[in-house]
Amino acid sequence: MVNPNFHYKMLEDKVMTATREELTLMLYEGGIKFLNRAIMAVEKKDMTEAHAMILKSQDVVREFQLTLDHKYPISQELDTLYDYMHRRLVDANIRKDLEILNEVLGMFREFRDTWKEAMKLAKVN
Repeated sequence: MVNPNFHYKMLEDKVMTATREELTLMLYEGGIKFLNRAIMAVEKKDMTEAHAMILKSQDVVREFQLTLDHKYPISQELDTLYDYMHRRLVDANIRKDLEILNEVLGMFREFRDTWKEAMKLAKVN
């Protein structure tokens, strides 16, 4: 039997040794994972689990907002998009609305894919 602390330690090591770029990617991946779990929970009518997963998705969005470096002009645009995502998640949580959850999931995926592409381009240059 695998020690449950083993998986936690592996994740902790991965986070502690990750670059800022990799941490950002992990956050996007986490938001996607939480939204997928929220969608499955709503489909199964498990509103407690859906609520918990939507809150975790909201936490990811807030983390992005809190860590924006506002010395760059794009930060204001990102802040506006993150604020929109957060408001949509609040609304989705109140109504357990799959359409809204899928909308925000799509935004998370677009951000993640764009970020992955930027990471690749940064390595080339």
